[in-house]
Amino acid sequence: MSFGITKTVPAKAGKEELEAMYDGTYKEYEFHMAGKPSKLKVGDFVYTIFDNQLVGRLKIKRIEGGAVNPKSGKPRSLIFVEAPGEKLDKPIVKKGHRGTRYFDGSEWPG
Repeated sequence: MSFGITKTVPAKAGKEELEAMYDGTYKEYEFHMAGKPSKLKVGDFVYTIFDNQLVGRLKIKRIEGGAVNPKSGKPRSLIFVEAPGEKLDKPIVKKGHRGTRYFDGSEWPG
């Protein structure tokens, strides 16, 4: 299994933004999560959900603490991933969510 977190790509970001994570448009992409990740490390994955489907995953290359949420002022961490990531040929149904959730990768094929 490949441990990591799930992040829902907001509909307002659009399918184009999601596709850019997997088609070579981006070489790196930044996600954020509240606070300091207690279980996450470099080499783990960020699994992306879009339109209630698990679409793909990207490998974490660095985690930076010390950032601040511009709306709330609360601390957050920046999660930088390598792009392009691995995209599933056929997405898997998975309910989207706000924020970040730890994920054991058990639903990832192979």
